Amino acid sequence: MWFFVVLFLLIVVFIVYTIYGLKVPAPKPADTSSLQWPRTEPRPGFYKVQNNWLKKSNSGLYELYLEGKPFERGVASGKLCKELQEYQEKVFVDQIHELVPNNTYLHFLGYLTRWFNRNLNNNIPDEYKLEIAGFSESAPKEFEFIAPNYERLINYHAAHDLGHALQNYALVGCTSFAVWDKYSSDSSMIIGRNFDFYSGDKFDDNKIIEFCRPESGNKFMMITWSGMSGCVSGMNAKGLTVTINAAKSDVPTGSATPISILAREILQYASNIKQADSIAQTHKTFVSETIMVGSAADHSTALIEKSPSRIGFVTPDSAMILCANHYQSETFRNDSDNVKNIRDNATMYRFKRLQQLLNGYDKLTVKDAAKILRDKDGLNDEKVGYGNEMAMDQMLGHHSVIFKPEQLLVWVSTSPWQEGKYVCYDLNKFFNEQYAINGNVEITIDSLEIPADSFMYTTEFQGYLFFRETLKQVKAATADKGPDLDEATVQAFINSNPDYFYTYALLGNYEKHLKHNEKAVAYYRKALTLKINTQDERNKLEKDLRALTAK
Repeated sequence: MWFFVVLFLLIVVFIVYTIYGLKVPAPKPADTSSLQWPRTEPRPGFYKVQNNWLKKSNSGLYELYLEGKPFERGVASGKLCKELQEYQEKVFVDQIHELVPNNTYLHFLGYLTRWFNRNLNNNIPDEYKLEIAGFSESAPKEFEFIAPNYERLINYHAAHDLGHALQNYALVGCTSFAVWDKYSSDSSMIIGRNFDFYSGDKFDDNKIIEFCRPESGNKFMMITWSGMSGCVSGMNAKGLTVTINAAKSDVPTGSATPISILAREILQYASNIKQADSIAQTHKTFVSETIMVGSAADHSTALIEKSPSRIGFVTPDSAMILCANHYQSETFRNDSDNVKNIRDNATMYRFKRLQQLLNGYDKLTVKDAAKILRDKDGLNDEKVGYGNEMAMDQMLGHHSVIFKPEQLLVWVSTSPWQEGKYVCYDLNKFFNEQYAINGNVEITIDSLEIPADSFMYTTEFQGYLFFRETLKQVKAATADKGPDLDEATVQAFINSNPDYFYTYALLGNYEKHLKHNEKAVAYYRKALTLKINTQDERNKLEKDLRALTAK
């Protein structure tokens, strides 16, 4: 009895401490006059706060310009993106509810997250804390049941890292590459990357192209979303690019600097690879990640490989470098997590496919880079199914981007995923002319636009859209949250994505749920004949098949 009394008291103390003792104080700026700045709308859909502005381009991408001191930038961004933030946060919270529908468990996870991130505020540079604090002044109050605005937004910056650690990077399967000299059509660097971060179908609805002229450091652009001060893909005015790729991580024991915040600091304050590496050395991160850094000053690209305890560095042997989701440096070559990741997941398969695609070109152009980023097949052009993590284009990513750092040109994909056209921005032109202040000018370079993928106009693309929607019905029926499927729907589902193992794995689960064991066995056997992206998925299918055949 005493044991349970003491245990109960400890739980109560833990909860009380988590609620009241782990409050994260927002930094106090010296000047808060920016809080009084009004938001105006000089033209429909064009918003201004002082010299900062936001508008939606004809491409569907939002374009945001910010300048000045950290707190002022945050205040302006918060006021300009107020509606976007309300939508973004609702989408994010809805996705969490979908993953964790039990409110009691959700609150428990919330306590654990706050405990885990109790030192997060101490691991973020003051500049970015001030920026986030300024933004938090306009954040929606309706989500304060999760945490106060500033604390909530700070924790969101660790969400990518924490989700990566807990899900073993199941939310990300990014790929990037760079070529120059003899592999490039004009000898200058071409850097391509897919950011395959998935947090629900609506998370990437409102992509933002942010252009920033900070009070200190480099001017830069990055592809982001509302409320995000960190960087996942960006280029600065010195021609330095930053992209991040998740790797297999140790289970973290406590919070450290979010990887996107580290990437942002490199983007803002580094002008070459050596400076980027020096900044990376000063921060401890709590997940494993590769930071690809391209540098116009060095006419080269390198990989900085970070883990919670070590750092590796990869420079290319030739004028080409590739990156998927595993480490390549000597530091991690024999690391057990890295070896297991290469053996059991899709990262090396995708890496080899990227090599194969790049070897198909004597001299790569920007349009060729886009074609590679849109490739949907496996090795030797084998069909692996639409949406498979083994493919370059998994048709779920937040964005795809191509950089030419020496020309300060950047191409960003438009929806859906990287199937839409790539629009081009010229950073040199933008920051020198600072145009579009009146809101009636398109700031993309039409003559350099890359057309939408022709795949968008095929019956296969329409079939994949049907597959994505029907997939939800199959899952709902399997969980008794939706009606049973008729035969016509089942057959249409198969026909919409016949080469994807997951099509048959889902139907096997559904038929097993209905106790139609013979049908389930047939679907599982079919799935096992196709390309399966992870060893865990294969093991699960084989285990389910053995259990059913035993019956």
